[in-house]
Amino acid sequence: MTASAQHTWTTAATTADEWLDRAREVAVVLAADAVARDRAGATPYAEVALLKDSGLVTLLGPVEHGGGGQDWTTAYRVIREVAAGDGSIGQLLGYHYLWFWTARLIATPDQVAAVEEQATRERWFFGGAVNPRDNDLVVVDEGDELVFTGRKSFSTGSKVSDVTVLEGVLEGTDKHVFVIAASHQDAIVFNDDWDNLGQRLTESGSVEIRSVRALWSDALGHVDKQFRPRVYNSLNVPLIQLVFTNFYLGIARGALTTAAAYTRDRTRPWPFAVDVKETAVQEFHVLDTYGDLQSKLWAAEALTDRAAALIEAINTHPDTVTERQRGEAAVVIAAAKQRAIDTGLEIGTRVFDVTGARATANTVGLDIYWRNIRTHSLHDPIAHKRAEVGRYALLDELPEPTWYT
Repeated sequence: MTASAQHTWTTAATTADEWLDRAREVAVVLAADAVARDRAGATPYAEVALLKDSGLVTLLGPVEHGGGGQDWTTAYRVIREVAAGDGSIGQLLGYHYLWFWTARLIATPDQVAAVEEQATRERWFFGGAVNPRDNDLVVVDEGDELVFTGRKSFSTGSKVSDVTVLEGVLEGTDKHVFVIAASHQDAIVFNDDWDNLGQRLTESGSVEIRSVRALWSDALGHVDKQFRPRVYNSLNVPLIQLVFTNFYLGIARGALTTAAAYTRDRTRPWPFAVDVKETAVQEFHVLDTYGDLQSKLWAAEALTDRAAALIEAINTHPDTVTERQRGEAAVVIAAAKQRAIDTGLEIGTRVFDVTGARATANTVGLDIYWRNIRTHSLHDPIAHKRAEVGRYALLDELPEPTWYT
């Protein structure tokens, strides 16, 4: 990825608008060879270097340590912008933000300060091995140390990460323990087995955790081996579900933008129509389709921004958030996610109706958008998200916090 490797920034972004401009610049660089990189499937070291060089990895970090000091509203929009250029890299960045925020979600104040200072100063890129559908990692208490062992089917970020969030259950208990471990150590083995339909550059293959050792003092949120729960601890799932929603929308926007450029420049009008037009952009069905798809995308984005506002409201008082506030945010996020998926898949399919047969060439790469959304949208069944919204609308029931709600 020569273009990204050569791109540098001499000034730091400071405002939300400047960060969004920076994200758009990154997206332009990524989009230039996104199809070729998708076909090659190489580990995205250069792409992560681009995220670091641009400063985007420190967006949520404290200003006093060189971070952007931005909120989740800006982070979500940044994810959307980057994903418009490359869906895989948008996902990587979104997961990084969630795992960076892990300390804020569950750690003690001293731990939060220490983690965020080091992560921001050193521009750590975060990965995570916390797939809840696999067996939990087993955590053994060895006095001052903890030892994590097990296997996870998915570990997004894997080889390109500096640190990996590990989560497991303390042996003989039902206590979950989180730590942040160095990714590159002999006890963590990332397997090269991510070979899926889409999101090919997310390094989401399996990982083996072979007796990773950590100090009890690094167990997030624990004091004297005891954890003090609060409602805010369970916000990790709504946060990441909205991460998903935003990179789906970014991918959908990328599809619509790419298709529109192709239609303007290369699509030919149909010569056997009753009312033959000089250009494809004059054809009624083309205008109708783009108008329909753009309207649906705008609507999905508006609902997603509403969900982000609910998250932002919670983040202003994390220590006093109520179960109802958390639940209502989760419901709106569920609604936004289903709209993003349905709209994204529709755009990814219908753009071929207004680009033409030649647009199916592999060199054009319009297939990448549908493949990317289709692959990740299977993360958890969207029918359950619709049911969550239905239970709220019909029965005023809020979703109980789980690993997926």
